[in-house]
Amino acid sequence: MNKTSAEATNYVRRLSELIQPRVIDMVIAPPFTALDAARQAMGPTSAFALAGQNLFWEEKGAYTGEISAAMLKEVGCHYVIIGHSERRQWFGDRDQDIKKKVGAALQHGLKPILCVGESLADRERGDSTAVVTDQLKKDLDGLSKEQVAMIAVAYEPVWAIGTGRAANPEQAVEIHMIVRQTITSHWGEDAGERMRVLYGGSVNPENAGHFLQSSEIDGVLVGGACLDPACFATIARFAEDQSVSAASANERRGV
Repeated sequence: MNKTSAEATNYVRRLSELIQPRVIDMVIAPPFTALDAARQAMGPTSAFALAGQNLFWEEKGAYTGEISAAMLKEVGCHYVIIGHSERRQWFGDRDQDIKKKVGAALQHGLKPILCVGESLADRERGDSTAVVTDQLKKDLDGLSKEQVAMIAVAYEPVWAIGTGRAANPEQAVEIHMIVRQTITSHWGEDAGERMRVLYGGSVNPENAGHFLQSSEIDGVLVGGACLDPACFATIARFAEDQSVSAASANERRGV
């Protein structure tokens, strides 16, 4: 819940001056009220893409305060974040709700960025793998392998979000491998290879490069650090550099 429409306009203009991504997909997710302002500031040839921060699974109706996939699509969104830990924690988003949101997004041609992750208590009990795999199975239940391949999964350890306590690269890689193995075992090798798996959780210019160096981490979902366009541009440059280095392996990273 940051940036008014005017602030989002200034932000996009400043970010555009700092970076024009060439080989990565760079997605910005302002509040609903600032989506149109951000789109206009980007212009028709922008290298950035827009994302909604959430959606509701119904197309229209008496759901005061909610936003539909069709509304996001019309305002220029190509992506939508679903199941963010803050939505799960503060607003009661359950796996059965998230499943319906993913389906609605895909139906309207939006690419979901599905967030999964464990709490500190889960990790201390040794339940990280069980929690993440259970979320994946429930949130993606009923989807085809082609649909699953279109989704980006963002692993965001809840204990690392907004705390400044990022997971170390080894911890992140371990869960990323589990995510891809889960997708492969349930939806096939092609879906497992094509799906992007991102890391999110106190990502900043100081640690982003360490995460992006791993071939298991396809990109990052940036929170507080992206509020400063200079910080976000720095992180994007790390992703660009890693993508160029990995070009021979046909890897394509996202941020």
